[in-house]
Amino acid sequence: MDDLIPYAETVLFLALALLVAVGSNRVAERIRIPAPALFLVVAAVASNLFHDLGGLSVVSNQRIVTVALVLILFDGGMHIGWGRMRPIAGGVAWVGVTGTLVTSAALAAGAHYVFGFEWKTALILGAALAPTDPAVVFSVLGRREISGRSGTLLEGESGANDPVGIALMISILGASGAGLDAVGSGVGHFALQLAVGTVVGLGGGWLLLQLMRRVPLPNAALYPVSTVAFVMALYGLATVAEGSGYLAVFIAGIFIGDERAPYKREIEHFAGALASISEIVAFVVLGLSVDLTHVFAGTTFWVGLGIAGLLVVVVRPLLVGAVLAPLSLTRGERAFVLFSGLKGAVPILLGTYVLAEHTAHADKIYNLIFVVVLVSVVAQGSLVPLAAKLFHVPMRVVEPEPFALGMRFRDEPEGLRRYVVEEGSRADGCTIGELDVGENFWVSMIGRDGRLVQVRGDTLLRPGDEVLALADDDGPDDLFGAPIPG
Repeated sequence: MDDLIPYAETVLFLALALLVAVGSNRVAERIRIPAPALFLVVAAVASNLFHDLGGLSVVSNQRIVTVALVLILFDGGMHIGWGRMRPIAGGVAWVGVTGTLVTSAALAAGAHYVFGFEWKTALILGAALAPTDPAVVFSVLGRREISGRSGTLLEGESGANDPVGIALMISILGASGAGLDAVGSGVGHFALQLAVGTVVGLGGGWLLLQLMRRVPLPNAALYPVSTVAFVMALYGLATVAEGSGYLAVFIAGIFIGDERAPYKREIEHFAGALASISEIVAFVVLGLSVDLTHVFAGTTFWVGLGIAGLLVVVVRPLLVGAVLAPLSLTRGERAFVLFSGLKGAVPILLGTYVLAEHTAHADKIYNLIFVVVLVSVVAQGSLVPLAAKLFHVPMRVVEPEPFALGMRFRDEPEGLRRYVVEEGSRADGCTIGELDVGENFWVSMIGRDGRLVQVRGDTLLRPGDEVLALADDDGPDDLFGAPIPG
């Protein structure tokens, strides 16, 4: 019983800290700084003021952030879905792999020739800072909706190049031999990681969908829990098989994103909540692992600023811009994607790999990564909405809709479809009575700006309206735009 009061105090402290962290998202919106930046900075300052807070080992940090990243990637994959990904899947794969490799090589060359690092250290820095971060990108874009291909490309790149960057770092740290032998060992392991991760992700996504549809559970609350448990198992399986577990869960999320299944909405809400908490936990844990006295000691901070400048001003716009050249994007969309490639939790996680391996200059590498991430999250992340405006990329804030109206069915309703009226579609500006839908199509409900609109013959449809309708299998998908998953 002696431990009861201290344990209760710990629980109270953690609960209050979580409530403050969740509420800080609104504070971050007001001061126009991404929430991950607040979590990272506040945690780093707190660990220097209260040294007991930074007591977690490097391995513990890795494990916590790994679980968080798995949940974030799976939720991000579901949010994208195959419907959004299909038109630009080739571009995402191209930028995710080629863009990461180009960024890594260019940063390594800059670190060696400009800042004087030996090649081994330069290669590690390049690999750590190459991937953009889904936690930051999804957080910055969380309540913002971007029209066109740029939003999907940006989210897809942040999800795809993290597994690539992690596989690259593991390959560099684990490369054996020297010279061409080391290169061959690293390339072979890198290719194996991506290939196994892709296969496990596709197969696991298909199997997960079958389980969601065909295995009844005694309680509705168990469906989200079993889905998350399956995702964690998928990560473990891919990793044990020498593949990228991160890539596997991201692909699995995309695979089931648009599919219908029992309690799918509850699964999405549960995964989204876990991803939001994971974002907080990841940046707090990583912030607690940083010693600010070492970050600002000597030339570390200024070298970190120099590497950040090289990345933002030269590498991303010029070299990654060349990688984007084959893609069908407007000049504004291209500039927006290049500017918004934010660094975050993944580079710092890769830095913990360096610490765990006791690589030469590991502490300095870790501190440099922190500086670059801090610059990216605070400076670039804060300016993403302004960049969208300057580059004429349509972006709007989607307000939360806390109330829902719906009905439960024992079996999947046939012919029930949800549409969003897209600007310029044939339904845009039409009344319900004027819709060319035939006799086997009935509009049941219309949602507009978070409110229910009465369905009448003279009800005028506007862009952004959500339409719930009963339709035959050959319903007029092209009338409103693409149907969204129910």
